[in-house]
Amino acid sequence: MKIYHGTVITCDENSNVYQYLVEDAGRILYVGNELPAVYQGNITELGSRALLPAFTDTHLHFASMALFQTGINAMKMTSNQEIIEELSAFIKKSKAKVIIAFGASAHSVKEKKLLSRTELDSVSDHRPIMVVKYDGHACIINSVLLRQLPESVKNSRGFNPESGEMNQEAFFATSDYVTGKIPVSELVRAMQKSVDYMAERGIGLFHTVSGVGFPRDLDVDMERYVARGVENGIQMRVFFQTMDTGKVIKRKLPRIGGCFATALDGCYGSMDAAMLEPYEGSKEKGVLYYTDEEVTQFCIRANRLGLQIEMHAIGDAAFDQATRALKAALDDTPREDARHGIIHACLPTREGIEICREYKIHIPLQTSFIDWPQEPAEYLREILGEREAALNPLRDFVDHGIMISAGSDAPCTDPDPLLWIHNACNNPVTAQALTLEEALRMATYNGCYATFDEKERGSLETGKIADMAVLDKNPYSVEKKHLKEIKVTKLYMAGVPYQKQKQHFIRLMLRGLFSKGLC
Repeated sequence: MKIYHGTVITCDENSNVYQYLVEDAGRILYVGNELPAVYQGNITELGSRALLPAFTDTHLHFASMALFQTGINAMKMTSNQEIIEELSAFIKKSKAKVIIAFGASAHSVKEKKLLSRTELDSVSDHRPIMVVKYDGHACIINSVLLRQLPESVKNSRGFNPESGEMNQEAFFATSDYVTGKIPVSELVRAMQKSVDYMAERGIGLFHTVSGVGFPRDLDVDMERYVARGVENGIQMRVFFQTMDTGKVIKRKLPRIGGCFATALDGCYGSMDAAMLEPYEGSKEKGVLYYTDEEVTQFCIRANRLGLQIEMHAIGDAAFDQATRALKAALDDTPREDARHGIIHACLPTREGIEICREYKIHIPLQTSFIDWPQEPAEYLREILGEREAALNPLRDFVDHGIMISAGSDAPCTDPDPLLWIHNACNNPVTAQALTLEEALRMATYNGCYATFDEKERGSLETGKIADMAVLDKNPYSVEKKHLKEIKVTKLYMAGVPYQKQKQHFIRLMLRGLFSKGLC
């Protein structure tokens, strides 16, 4: 039996903060302000620290995140020349079949433009190189990789051989080709390191979207096996990025969707997020990847099968398409608690918000996109005009009773729950900011709710599993402008301090293959 004394932030329905928590055998026995005499054990004094539920990341691309962490992280590089130099040094020591960098942005480098194919050719004329943009919706490739691509890629929309920039379907096809070259052993080892990376940030449960070009959808199965075989209690929930419901039913997954094959539009970084009105100074409205009929029929099929649906929608036109399709599906086959979701929902419409409210559609959003260095407000104002101020209306969602949860969209942004909370409370559009209580619950309980895990996890309440994070400071004692400076010092999964993954990748996969745990 363990007793914690200090600031215990429960994130329960009433956002109670108590003085004591008692845990035994992985379950919470008691929370309250007075310690009953019946509970005896070692007392951990929290002091100036705070105990709260483990965080939940409700949207990331786990296989991609793991893969990109084996390459070059260009997120904080300030010039294209720096990226070139890092790639040149990396390629000399790497044995990877394809050299990958992630995080390039025209907005965060002094040249104010992306790298070109010619510049990447200067790094190597015999090793394929792919530099992925920060938004995960485009890349630049060198001539070696360009020559290797199958003809089907070259006939795709967004194929630009002169610059080497791959957008839209050409990017997805290029990603599929590259990921198909990655050895399984290499990817699984990278996933183990990425699990540790999430745990360091106090994240005990995360939702991963899979299905990115591996032969026979191997990445989906690998994530399922990792989810079941991973050590030390970390929880993963897998969404299959496909509109083929048969593939999901075959794997007995209860959920479908994500990005890639279930992305309804692009993003603002490539100006292909689908808009109701043209971008500023342009006649272009972005791209809807599917017709209304295609999306609606997919949602109807999946909903009839009892699957939980999530779809990527960034622009207002895509958001409207998603809400109409989900409404049609639930009108066709009503379900009281389907918990369908719209990922990102950066620019929702009033009509769409009303549909979300009425049909209980939740929003796994990314407050990391607020004040995002790779996609700054100045750029968004330039392409959106006055619509920029309408992005990420957190308060509107909450006031309409819509469940919102927090995610990183990793590798697009670094999984950082304290940044999610900070940005929610410090939204530049102050009328759309959340209270600290709302932001904490968004990053904990709400994420568990999004995959039907809230009965066991997400808040510190009697009877629940003791998945808990310790912060070095009490967020209630910190000015809101300093919330992002708080650090996670420890993660407990089922009451046990998290330990790094150590098992051999083959053992992990075998455990996952024969386990019947949740994923």
